[in-house]
Amino acid sequence: MRGICPKERAVPITHHPVRITHHSSLIMTEGIKTHKDLKVWQQAMELAKTVYQFTGSFPKEEVYGLTSQMRRAAVSIPSNLAEGAARSSQREFIQFLYIALGSLSELETQWLLAKELRMVSEGPERSVDPIRKMLLGLIQSIKKQVKSDNNA
Repeated sequence: MRGICPKERAVPITHHPVRITHHSSLIMTEGIKTHKDLKVWQQAMELAKTVYQFTGSFPKEEVYGLTSQMRRAAVSIPSNLAEGAARSSQREFIQFLYIALGSLSELETQWLLAKELRMVSEGPERSVDPIRKMLLGLIQSIKKQVKSDNNA
């Protein structure tokens, strides 16, 4: 596994109690151990790969423009999910989920611009809404958990 920090592979999410059950079919996979077990992270990784593939056909003059911005925004989504999941508190995790949500919106905006400029005719727009819904569901679930923990 070249390029992956060994620390990243072994990061447990056990400090985030897995009580997020009402959204489990959309957000979680069985036996959560790391960020890689989050369905939203898996979908975000697929989206990032798709963005890399379709931006490869963009005009060469866009390499440092829209191509670079779209790729960075796409990579930012799963990266922030991973970093947030590795943090020590659920509040921090929520903060990183919001950053991932912002990157998703940024990517969607850049995609719409590329479409208006006739650089592409179709792309990852079908992936954006499901990922947005999973992120928002995860945020709401963790917020409820934090609130119930504070009231306990």
